[in-house]
Amino acid sequence: NKTRREDGYKILAMLKKVTQKEPKMWGASIIGFGSYHYKYASGREGDHLIIGFSPRKQNSTIYIMSEFSEMGDLLESLGKHKSSVSCLYINKLADVDMDVLEQIATRSVARMHEMYVCTW
Repeated sequence: NKTRREDGYKILAMLKKVTQKEPKMWGASIIGFGSYHYKYASGREGDHLIIGFSPRKQNSTIYIMSEFSEMGDLLESLGKHKSSVSCLYINKLADVDMDVLEQIATRSVARMHEMYVCTW
């Protein structure tokens, strides 16, 4: 999909700008920036990306690891999107305000650094 590919390059450039880092592949389809180590009260623990995205066939998925509850003001002005616990689903970037998306990414990365020991 030409639009999804072009959108992927724009998201990549935006996340490089926000993180000031180069991305790494997480599996076969997720492009991620940095990592953090988590440990739940249950004892389950692991490492995950700080922020990333995947240009999937149905939509572009952006992995925003900090809580969306802190971003209600920005999500309201983002434009057409769906969200889950830590993911934004965007059909095409033309549907959203890129400046707002960058603010969400910036706020998320800052929050992750407050909550976890993050590595690049």
